[in-house]
Amino acid sequence: MNNSKQPEAWQRGPVPGVPGLLQPVAHALIQATEEVHFATEELDAESLWEKPAGVASVGFHLQHIRGVLDRLFTYARGEVLNKEQLQLLATEEQPRQEGVLSCELVALFKGQVDLALEQLRHTDESTLLQPRGIGRKQIPTTVIGLLVHAAEHTQRHVGQLIVTARVIAKKDY
Repeated sequence: MNNSKQPEAWQRGPVPGVPGLLQPVAHALIQATEEVHFATEELDAESLWEKPAGVASVGFHLQHIRGVLDRLFTYARGEVLNKEQLQLLATEEQPRQEGVLSCELVALFKGQVDLALEQLRHTDESTLLQPRGIGRKQIPTTVIGLLVHAAEHTQRHVGQLIVTARVIAKKDY
């Protein structure tokens, strides 16, 4: 959902510096950032953690998306997760601090997207089919498999976040 006058990210042309095969990943992440900003701009600190009908809160989605991007892009680099990443994974459903504003969580999410875009700019297309392992079990995948999944997973959670935010705000988009 793009509520601005500009076209969606994929319709604005190539993202500078991102290899051609990774343009869809970059476009999806940019679009997600814009949609998250629009969907959360009127949420206060309390509504960030509401769970209407028991669904996941907007705050959870923001923390989860950020964490998943960090983890999947770490695996794409061929690295393992560090202790901080594992701790964040274990606490994604909980508010990091009392009274945190949606704009603060959105800024953290956008910062993670910026890091992801920078990694995409430095990803050599010739490495996209290189094997990678996920987690302790080293579930097999590839660099491109991780990057594409990061984008589609982000988009899936952004959709859920938008619906939750609409219900909380009782607002039409």
